[in-house]
Amino acid sequence: MDLNRVQIFSQVVEQGSFTGAAKALGITKATVSRKVAELEADAGVLLLFRTTRSLKLTEAGSSYYHRISKILQDLQNAEDLLSASQQDIKGNLKVICPIELGQLYLGRILARFLATYPNITIDAELTNRKVDVIEEGVDFLFQITEQHDPKLQSYSLVTASRQLMASPSYLKRHGAPATPQDLMNHTAIKLQSAHIDGGWRIFDGIKWLDLDPPAQLKVNNVTFAREAAIEGLGITAVPVFIAQEAIDSKQLLPVLEDFPMMQTKVTLSFPKRIYLPRKYRVFIEFLYDALFQRWGDGVLEIPDFIVQNNHN
Repeated sequence: MDLNRVQIFSQVVEQGSFTGAAKALGITKATVSRKVAELEADAGVLLLFRTTRSLKLTEAGSSYYHRISKILQDLQNAEDLLSASQQDIKGNLKVICPIELGQLYLGRILARFLATYPNITIDAELTNRKVDVIEEGVDFLFQITEQHDPKLQSYSLVTASRQLMASPSYLKRHGAPATPQDLMNHTAIKLQSAHIDGGWRIFDGIKWLDLDPPAQLKVNNVTFAREAAIEGLGITAVPVFIAQEAIDSKQLLPVLEDFPMMQTKVTLSFPKRIYLPRKYRVFIEFLYDALFQRWGDGVLEIPDFIVQNNHN
């Protein structure tokens, strides 16, 4: 058995394309295509249906993939045991996250992680742009979103509770809205980015309302929206953890507290793999330890390999 061909085939399945597998493995697309063709020729059976736009497993390919998955996982586990006992964990990680999340929380977590694993390096980018994890060779993507890319392995980490809020000066000039419908008569400061459409979804006690009040300012940065609201420009809706200090100091006051907004989540995504590289595994374990310490039972989705007693 040519184990290299088996691993390449598994990556094609997990990445959903020859191009994605080539990027994940650091080899050419031609090599990936050739190795899969050799595997099929030796087996005497077609494993993948190929079209110009997509790949699909044949019945034989699906059966083969599920059988090799456990074999490759067992091999990786055995290698991890050697790695843990005989050499330092090393490598580079490319991490992308929203600007505000990185500034407020992730910076300190990554600093502690790198102090614990000095032979790992991280290239971190703080951005609110849309990211193609596979195309850009990203290892970990943090987002504040409800969206999930089916090509990626994703976990919802914690809820990013959103709340409508405005400054005391704005509410003194314009009055506080009493119902969600009243927002249509107010000035909004809207967040709009690759993952946020700018509208507000609010529960009126009976049904969810999709409201789009007039906005004098639209921006893709949460901190920017918060500061404009503090200055009295209008009503905004931002994650509470971004505005907590302003709320505590009464620079911003909650609006329509009895009418909850549709909540979003902080998510972690990374390329799907049969087995996780050792550097991936220790990063995720370290991240979840930090999450448990801060949010406890508020942590939403937990990978199977995370020790559950950490959650207690």
